[in-house]
Amino acid sequence: MPFIDVNDLTIHYEAEGNGEPIVILHGLGNNSQSWKKQLKGLSKEFTVIAWDAPGYGQSSDPREEFTHFRQFADVLKGFIDGLHYKTVNLLGHSMGSAIALDFCSRYPDMVTRLIIADATRGAAGQSQEENERKLKNRLHNIDTLDPKELAQLRVKELLAPNPDPEVKKEAERIMSQVRPMGYRSVAFSLSNLNQMDILPSIPVPVLVICGALDKVTPVSESEIFHQYIPNSILKTIPKTGHLCYQENADYFNALILNFLQGAYKKEELAER
Repeated sequence: MPFIDVNDLTIHYEAEGNGEPIVILHGLGNNSQSWKKQLKGLSKEFTVIAWDAPGYGQSSDPREEFTHFRQFADVLKGFIDGLHYKTVNLLGHSMGSAIALDFCSRYPDMVTRLIIADATRGAAGQSQEENERKLKNRLHNIDTLDPKELAQLRVKELLAPNPDPEVKKEAERIMSQVRPMGYRSVAFSLSNLNQMDILPSIPVPVLVICGALDKVTPVSESEIFHQYIPNSILKTIPKTGHLCYQENADYFNALILNFLQGAYKKEELAER
């Protein structure tokens, strides 16, 4: 199993394929295991690398909780350097999108193309009261619930109505692996998140994807990212929720391949 040391952290990742690299960043309740259909479906054309963020999967815990996604992006910089890549395509889902956006804003020369799926604005997308309530609930849940209980509580909100039983079962299995350090680090980072000022300066082509039935970060949120990021295109996946890449992997993968292979016209990328 491949690992890369970044300062005092050991980062685990899964990798398949050959060719131009695409680095994938998971969301709050997931890890690299959730991307197995992308590792398989995209690896004929690309080298697909899915990491376990600090505090997740087989990666080690940070010594102290992170409080900003900038800290995750700092680790990502060391991770990509450790892979000896000068440039990568970057895909972030949910909180992974926040890491990807921070990284791209600070290291634009290292990102060829950016994909953000079911992206979150965190604190910037809600009132102060709602933000505080969500942080309190997340901390309470990870401190008091067994991970399997937490997974059963949360996964039903992440999927479209009447989900495929196997997709639901797999999502619960993966989320039951969450650990307090990782989950709390993301909870605090979400509560401090406001990237609205960096969106207009993202210089690379960006694909914004959202499940059409996403209740966690609805299409209206993705429309805001599309509005503020200059060189972006928005695509939705019918009949899927927040975990659209698991619910309809073939559709999701096709969007990624079309984007990375330049199938979308410049006019479409710049559409408003």
